[in-house]
Amino acid sequence: MLTHKIIGLDVGSKTVGVAVSDLMGWTAQGLDTLRINEEENELGITKLAEIIKKEDADTVVIGLPKNMNNSIGFRGEASLKYKEELLKILPDINVVMWDERLSTMAAERSLLEADVSRSKRKKVIDKMAAVFILQGYLDSLQ
Repeated sequence: MLTHKIIGLDVGSKTVGVAVSDLMGWTAQGLDTLRINEEENELGITKLAEIIKKEDADTVVIGLPKNMNNSIGFRGEASLKYKEELLKILPDINVVMWDERLSTMAAERSLLEADVSRSKRKKVIDKMAAVFILQGYLDSLQ
């Protein structure tokens, strides 16, 4: 059993999918999708900090998109920058960078199998990707 919940993030250029664990550390649930504007450096960190405090989380798992050859590309660099910005606001939070290769594809496949319409998929895909990222991390703790 965890002493605090864990937050999972799928960071994109326009949205950040947010998921949260249960206190048992067994399951991840989609929580929110934050609208951001990466180009304007509006990253939603303040709103995320509110969520972290409300959920009583002490760890944030951020998806780190890697290339198939294990190198870190542009999106990976953006996720690392997001981590830095989060630590400026919440310096005591534990941040784990988690290899998220194919998490968005897995989330998309899951939604397709559930016959979710394209417009609904677009609204929840980032939150679902955050669930996949966090669930992968939680499974690694077992």
